Amino acid sequence: MTVAAVVALLVPVTWSPPGTDPDSWRAAMAEDLVDLLTPLPRVQPAIAAVAADLPLAAKIAWPTTRIYEVEAPTIRAALAAAGRDGHEKAAVVLADAPDLPAMLIGKLLRPLSTRELAVAPAHDGGLLGAAARLPLPAWLPELDAETGDVATARRPAPEPTMVAAAPGWHRLRGPADLRRLDPALDGWEATRAVLT
Repeated sequence: MTVAAVVALLVPVTWSPPGTDPDSWRAAMAEDLVDLLTPLPRVQPAIAAVAADLPLAAKIAWPTTRIYEVEAPTIRAALAAAGRDGHEKAAVVLADAPDLPAMLIGKLLRPLSTRELAVAPAHDGGLLGAAARLPLPAWLPELDAETGDVATARRPAPEPTMVAAAPGWHRLRGPADLRRLDPALDGWEATRAVLT
């Protein structure tokens, strides 16, 4: 029984490590996140991508992965796409977090048993992702991945307690983020390969 859709959102990547091809870097991070989501029990893995990124989505998708075309690479658009696919709950994670621990997906979805929305911050600002009951509540604002936070999501809610804060994690957006990668963590093989 599927509990929720979990969507990897292909967002623009503005930085890559020196000496790496930016497209290969972006593809490797996204592939690692999709590889993390796919074997998770009781979830429907998916990728949300704008039209120009559909070839990348097709390249990294597993046979069971849904691909949602969205007008813009935003959390709200990806959540809405999961709702149109018939899901009652969904989580969206930005695809530049290749070493995300699987347990954080569960911690992002868990608050939806009593809350409308859960928001996970990214280290150094912005968002890692969000989860919501579907269809989306009318008060849900557009959540900016680079500047958004839990307070921004709570502000328009009828009650602030309708929005839960989930544990955060880092995204790979600059040189300092590379130091956060833990070689002892399982996964992120594609990103590891690009870096070596």
